[in-house]
Amino acid sequence: MALGLSSGLCSGSSEPGSGGRSDTSSSPGVSVPLPVAPAPILPSPMFALPTLNFTVEQVAAVCETLEESGDIERLARFLWSLPVAHPNIGELNKNEAVLRARAIVAFHSGNFREMYHILEHHKFTKTSHGKLQAMWLEAHYQEAEKLRGRALGPVDKYRVRKKFPLPRTIWDGEQKTHCFKERTRSLLREWYLQDPYPNPTKKRELAQATGLTPTQVGNWFKNRRQRDRAAAAKNRLVVNLLLFDKLSISGYDN
Repeated sequence: MALGLSSGLCSGSSEPGSGGRSDTSSSPGVSVPLPVAPAPILPSPMFALPTLNFTVEQVAAVCETLEESGDIERLARFLWSLPVAHPNIGELNKNEAVLRARAIVAFHSGNFREMYHILEHHKFTKTSHGKLQAMWLEAHYQEAEKLRGRALGPVDKYRVRKKFPLPRTIWDGEQKTHCFKERTRSLLREWYLQDPYPNPTKKRELAQATGLTPTQVGNWFKNRRQRDRAAAAKNRLVVNLLLFDKLSISGYDN
């Protein structure tokens, strides 16, 4: 995956003699949506950012800010606006924030092979492990679901994890449990008591706070609501049975 586009392509400049018109087929003012198929995300020339000579630290800071905002499309446009011949291209290609941003863009565009390549060939610090591990597993789950034509159950997911173990670049070697950590569960339970039906914005906030994906957060809330409904139904049944027994005993006593 190329890190950037030439300044001419990014700025949508026209060729000499073209009358100032761009040769792109995109409609003016319309942003190109992220593709579902595994293909590079090409930004709309109308909205491409200028190819400024950012320092490595500035590029990393912008990547982190856009990642935290959850605006993947803007993050993709920013990465593609970077010039290929960056003066510090070697250092840029080793920066963790930039590599993580490229992996996130590849994941959300469905380009899992590119994401796997980034995660397998670059060592990440522990602070990045949670999010990258979730992306690694989710990508393999989605590929398995597409191949099988159905949703995966717990046993299916276990087999996928055994077949595609976490690379040591995003794993510190400790045995992983695929139950959420106690801190994560506590935070989810606290939010659940406040609002059992979080909106997409709250799901994204929770995902960033816990290191999970928004899909994982949504699934946890869905499963918790189902468990609570089942427990409530069971309690009603027990209460009704106790009431029935009490009435029956009273009837015999009379």
